[in-house]
Amino acid sequence: MKGKEQRKYWLDTMLLIGGPVLEALAKRQLKEQLPTEFHSDRSRFAHLEAFARLACGMAPWLELEGLEGEEEQLRARYAALMLEAIGAAVDPQSPDYMEFKTEGQPLVDAAFLAHALVRAPKAITGRLDERVKGHLITALKQTRRTAPSGSNWLLFSAMVEAALYILGDADYDRMRVGYAVHMFMDWYKGDGVYGDGKDFHWDYYNSFVIQPMLVDVVAIFEQESEQYAALKPVIMERAQRYASVLERSIAPDGTYPFLGRSIVYRFGAFQLLSQAALQHFLEEALPPAQVRCALTAVIERIMNAPGTLDESGWLRPGIYGYQPELAESYINTGSLYLCAAVFLPLGLLPSDPFWSGEELKWTALRIADGENVMRDHALE
Repeated sequence: MKGKEQRKYWLDTMLLIGGPVLEALAKRQLKEQLPTEFHSDRSRFAHLEAFARLACGMAPWLELEGLEGEEEQLRARYAALMLEAIGAAVDPQSPDYMEFKTEGQPLVDAAFLAHALVRAPKAITGRLDERVKGHLITALKQTRRTAPSGSNWLLFSAMVEAALYILGDADYDRMRVGYAVHMFMDWYKGDGVYGDGKDFHWDYYNSFVIQPMLVDVVAIFEQESEQYAALKPVIMERAQRYASVLERSIAPDGTYPFLGRSIVYRFGAFQLLSQAALQHFLEEALPPAQVRCALTAVIERIMNAPGTLDESGWLRPGIYGYQPELAESYINTGSLYLCAAVFLPLGLLPSDPFWSGEELKWTALRIADGENVMRDHALE
């Protein structure tokens, strides 16, 4: 597929996955419709998980200005649905009012919703009416009762405070932001990878959470602190490196290593690579169009597997189709929607080199085809 066709495929796939969530929530019917039988003991968290994780991935497309024709009509429609959905999620009188108060899991998904606000400051955050904004600030602050462990959870707290900051709430907690940032500076392990806490974990949490949130939190607060401004180049260099590692992990057939926890988030494992493309911080040796072709291969391989969606269009646990045994006990149907994070480059105009560049083989495909590829160098 050419870039134009690939963009349409990405967009159609994102709306295929996300449409049922937003359509139901905008009608205040998500709790009626979202399947919660899988790991039903986690069902009270499923609705916020599905919505927040979808919003996190869809936000840059909703924020995009300069689209035309059918895609712009779709974007405007879904932006309106997103605003309705937020209202339904945070209104205490709504049948779809979501769980923010309980200690633990609500902090995680409040952070993904917060990340959506950060990624769409005009289309989402700037268009909230005052009543909804008030409900949203209250909901986000309720998650402060969770004391995050020494892990990626520190960044959930930091991202919630970042959202409160951009919402104009003067009561945002700078200490939660600073503590998260400085702890991760201490937990860096080398070659573009942070520990999830003091220990190294061989999984995709550097892409699911750590680096995407760290990059955006520092970008928000760099004007507030000389320390953050000084740290930003270091953080960006590491993020560039890890994005290249992710691209190199995509095999010639579009598969990738299934390592560590939460692999049923599917192509959400490539969030940082997608973010690097969106924010134009890919390493110079990695052309954007090459990333597009690599990620398209991953998306197609997964979406072509029968059973990925149920008969009503809801995601089912697995990687290639329905594989429930791959899911940890903390995962429910809503959790799976973190896969939407791969779609971040839809926040680029069709004229951007990511979409307009000629088709290119990705690194593993070039090597498999016998090409002489430049040797990689580690980042200290």
